[in-house]
Amino acid sequence: MDSRAHTPVTTALRLCLHALLVGLLALAAARAMDDTAVILLAGVMAALYGAGALAPVVQPHTRAAALWLAALGAVWLALLALSPDALWVAFPLYFLQLYLLPVRWGLPAVVATAAAAITSFVLHGQEISPGTFIGPLLGAAVAVATVLGYDALFRESERRRELIEELVSTRAELAEAERAAGTLAERERLAREIHDTLAQGLSSIQLLLRAAEHTLPEDAQATAHVRRAREAAQDNLAEARRFVRALSPPDLEHGSLAAALSRLSSRTSTPDLTVQFAVSGTPVELPTPYEVALLRTAQSALANTVRHSGARRAEITLSFMETSVALDVVDDGCGFDPEAADGVRRSSGNGGFGLPAMRSRARSLGGTLSVESAPEQGTALAVTLPLPLVDGEDTAA
Repeated sequence: MDSRAHTPVTTALRLCLHALLVGLLALAAARAMDDTAVILLAGVMAALYGAGALAPVVQPHTRAAALWLAALGAVWLALLALSPDALWVAFPLYFLQLYLLPVRWGLPAVVATAAAAITSFVLHGQEISPGTFIGPLLGAAVAVATVLGYDALFRESERRRELIEELVSTRAELAEAERAAGTLAERERLAREIHDTLAQGLSSIQLLLRAAEHTLPEDAQATAHVRRAREAAQDNLAEARRFVRALSPPDLEHGSLAAALSRLSSRTSTPDLTVQFAVSGTPVELPTPYEVALLRTAQSALANTVRHSGARRAEITLSFMETSVALDVVDDGCGFDPEAADGVRRSSGNGGFGLPAMRSRARSLGGTLSVESAPEQGTALAVTLPLPLVDGEDTAA
């Protein structure tokens, strides 16, 4: 009969309710041993109650429950007309009515049941006393307070359970995100290490061997060895560059930086936040460290926009200029005080909006990061990196 979880407490309450109703019917039948009609009606009501309690279709706020209560009420009224002792059956009926019917119907049903109980006591010629009215009314008030209080506690328990499930799910998602972020960070670190040490060293060795090859006579015995060494260095440099590309962020593996930023904008857009992406100028091929730095900056800036700004609109612009490349992320959110954020970071050691990490990325490539924001004025973040010299590509990997 109950769609809720059968906890030990609710199971005990249901058993007590069953025992109370059956016991009161048995009492009414026992006190009318010479009245066959009372005994018969008491048995019919007990059987009808048992059938409804076991029927799976009898659930709170359903038509089956309302019909079952109507049948119980009709049999109880007939029993009440024959025996004043049936008055006490009103108490378990209060709980059934409040539990199975909506509040707008349950409260009137309780009032009608209490009125019927009081009326039957008077019609049977029993002695009138304050208890005649106070008893049924007090029982109805206790039933109302108990059932409504239990419903409030149940709703609060459900909210807590949902919150706990959400927290557990969020914790699992955060753990997975941290593992993914750690993997990506390690891949980036390895890519930078290979690029800055192995690839650069092999490139320098190749240049030195080429210079040595040009200074040696063509028929010199060492020329062939130098040429083979230079070719080996060139092959290993190409292999190192393949390692760097393989360790770059997945978003950059299947397309350009512009395509990765466009996908990022699409993924971040929600019904509450529209993110648009645009390219300005003539795109040029950028070294992997540049693409990684710009992509990570955009990801971090958009993450801050989603978490902190409450913005409705954000724009990402990738601008290619003659000597530099710039990334701008602008939103119309609540904004913040950059100076206050820097003060909090210096005093507490917290990174705030992730600006120190973005600024460190830009500075490592000789670029700059600027942030313009004010409370309720939105935020504009811009990172500018100098383009590498074309004639230095052989040594810059």
